[in-house]
Amino acid sequence: MNKSTLSRLGLIALAAIVLFTWYWYRLPRFRSGDRAPEFEITLIDGRTAHLSDLRGKYVLLQFWGSWCGPCRAENPALARIYKVYGGKGFDIFSIGIERSAQAWKRAIQQDGVLWPYHAMESQSFSGNVARMFNVKSIPTTFLLDPDGVIIGTNLSPEQIEKKLSDQLAGR
Repeated sequence: MNKSTLSRLGLIALAAIVLFTWYWYRLPRFRSGDRAPEFEITLIDGRTAHLSDLRGKYVLLQFWGSWCGPCRAENPALARIYKVYGGKGFDIFSIGIERSAQAWKRAIQQDGVLWPYHAMESQSFSGNVARMFNVKSIPTTFLLDPDGVIIGTNLSPEQIEKKLSDQLAGR
């Protein structure tokens, strides 16, 4: 092999290592089958809430941001799912990764995501709960079963609705 071919192979190997490292760095800490850890956080209305407050329900733990285009595009579908399943054993616990409380509150209203469990972490991705779940990008979601076990990560709204339909039919 000549020097040019070796250089190209070296660059390809380096790119593969960088991509692999970036992929693993951004993976959420927990996966399907893991129990979601307990946390305490202050809600938009000033109350303190724990993830375990929703035990007994299917819960979508959603990390999002008012500044995140994909998050905002997904919100109307989640609001629709909540309207269908919210009274049937399903809830959403949203954590905004924000710099502006005003923009966050405005986005909640504009997107119609009016479930009661909204909290904000203003330290970018270094907030306690984001760090606990290793959230490095948004949207990031975890669908939990009534026992707090993760049954899906980063599911599309269609996949969330399918799982809920299968589990909550007839309620």
